[in-house]
Amino acid sequence: MKAATRKKLEKKGWKVGSAAELLGLTPEEACYIEMKLALSRALREQRQKHRLTQVQTAKQLKSSQSRVAKMEAGDSSVSIDLLVRSLLALGASPKAVAKSIQSA
Repeated sequence: MKAATRKKLEKKGWKVGSAAELLGLTPEEACYIEMKLALSRALREQRQKHRLTQVQTAKQLKSSQSRVAKMEAGDSSVSIDLLVRSLLALGASPKAVAKSIQSA
C-alpha cells in the first residue's frame, strides 16, 4: 500500500495492517502460508510451462481436475507434501522446488 493512502486511511480512523495481524497469525504460521502459496503458484506455472490443462495434469497426477484447481488455489485441504510431490511429478527439479519455497 502506498504511504499516502495508508496515512489517509489512518487519519480517518482506519487501522491498517497485514493479513497476518488481522488473523492473529504467528510468524511461523504466516511463513507456512506464504510457502504454501509459493508452491501453489509454482505448480500452476509448471503446468502452464508444459501447456497442460488442469484435466491433463490431473490424469498425470492420478487425481481430479477439481483437486488440481484446489492445489493451484492454495486450498487449506491441500498439504505442502502434495504440492511438492505434484511439482516433482510434473518435472520440476528439487532445486526448483526449493527456489519456489525460498521465494516465499
